[in-house]
Amino acid sequence: MSKKVKISNTDLEVGRINFGGNVFGWTLDKQQSFNILDKFVAEGYNFIDTADTYPWWVNGTGGLSETIIGEWIKARGNRNDLVIATKVGSETKEHGFDVSRQHILRSVDESLQRLQVEQIDLYYTHFDNESTLVEETLAAYDEIVKAGKVKYIAASNISPERLVESFTVAEANGFPKYVALQPHYNLLERADYESKYLPLAQQYDLTVFPYWSLAAGFLTGKYRTEADFAKSARGGGVKKYLNEKGIAVLNALDTIAANHQVEPASIALAWLMAKPQIGAPIVSATSEAQLTTLFAADKITLTAEEVSLLDEVSK
Repeated sequence: MSKKVKISNTDLEVGRINFGGNVFGWTLDKQQSFNILDKFVAEGYNFIDTADTYPWWVNGTGGLSETIIGEWIKARGNRNDLVIATKVGSETKEHGFDVSRQHILRSVDESLQRLQVEQIDLYYTHFDNESTLVEETLAAYDEIVKAGKVKYIAASNISPERLVESFTVAEANGFPKYVALQPHYNLLERADYESKYLPLAQQYDLTVFPYWSLAAGFLTGKYRTEADFAKSARGGGVKKYLNEKGIAVLNALDTIAANHQVEPASIALAWLMAKPQIGAPIVSATSEAQLTTLFAADKITLTAEEVSLLDEVSK
């Protein structure tokens, strides 16, 4: 059974693994998605992350991931046991990044329809388009929160400057404030988050849910040579990590994983969970074996020495 953490400034309690729904309708069909979701919640987890545009790279528009999750919730009748996060603002083949009032008001209704729920627990600004005034975006969120369509708002790919501005504007106007941050953060992508975003997460008391927690699969250890990139559809995306630092991180993960008798991926996630402000890493699985690796991460407590070894090799 998963330990729960409370998302700051909310009444939401979530398990320490946040399931990434980008795979639904992409590498998993509807039936496979149902099976994985069933196993995820059977283990006591409750937090599912998706976006209105997943997987737009498959069908041009997205929507499939929310639709599958919605059909699963309806079939299982388990809405009250779940915390559902989705997002607005990303691009598709039809439109660019958009956090205008008009786009938000239309998109939230479409998401509610696909998810077949009355309220979204956590609604993220997925990408910022920089040209829409922060006031306009937050005023739109204020409308949909007051209408009961969204419970809380959160931020993903937003510049530090616009994040700070969002709090200033919310404070001045009585608009809802972001309660969580979803940054790109893992053992091989530390500098940006730790220098620019962690101080803001601490200042504004944001719970952090990192995406690409396993560096697009590199931290599972399945890519160790050039030849390994052919192993999956995502292989090409991790070439940049196959260098001295990447190998050193994998070696450290191997050593620590052997101590705990788990997979390297479980250790990479446990390292994230040991960091301040981290609520739950966002991570996907397409098989039962992968799910088991995720669950194992939640049962491990790394020693101070293990954490500092990983800190050192991943600097």
